[in-house]
Amino acid sequence: MSNKIFFNCVYGKEDPERATLPFVAANVAAASGQEAVVVCTVEAVWLGTPGGTDGVAANGLPPLATLYDEFVAAGGKVWLCSACTKPRGIDDSKCAKGASIVGAAVVVEEIVNGAKAVSFA
Repeated sequence: MSNKIFFNCVYGKEDPERATLPFVAANVAAASGQEAVVVCTVEAVWLGTPGGTDGVAANGLPPLATLYDEFVAAGGKVWLCSACTKPRGIDDSKCAKGASIVGAAVVVEEIVNGAKAVSFA
């Protein structure tokens, strides 16, 4: 049985608030000892590249770069959708610390095995 909690993130720099909220929630989970994973899809895959969170800040929320670093330091993982990274030219050599490229099969397997999923639409 998987104890993971997935936080889906779809947005990047084009929508700082929606890019930041999954990392706020994921940080809470990681800080409380949960196995937390932010699953980045579509434009959010850029967040898992070096400098991808730079300058992303939503009014009233901590800068995303700070949240990202705290999340990874607390043991959180950032998974970048392989179907989304490929057309953007992102490969393993372009992943930031804590980020890795993962296929849909891995995510589906984790959910089938009991992982919980949270989405911020």
